[in-house]
Amino acid sequence: MPNIKAKKKHVLVSRANNEKNKMAKSALKTTIKKFDAAVASGDKAQATAAYTAAVIAVDKAVNKGILHKNNAARKKSSMTLKVNAMA
Repeated sequence: MPNIKAKKKHVLVSRANNEKNKMAKSALKTTIKKFDAAVASGDKAQATAAYTAAVIAVDKAVNKGILHKNNAARKKSSMTLKVNAMA
């Protein structure tokens, strides 16, 4: 633990930000898993709705700095292929 007051505050802020990032990353993974489950069920309407939610979640993760933009593009492309293959 640091001795300087500003560094003590920095440690607390870092912990808080770490928790926020963990929650956001977990929510993103959950949304993507729901999409995969919808695709596996074979229901096109449900998969399309889950796809929309997943793409929005991925875009928000990029804006928050949780995902790199190329990683997000790869995830969205993969999901799009899965939805289009259902037709």
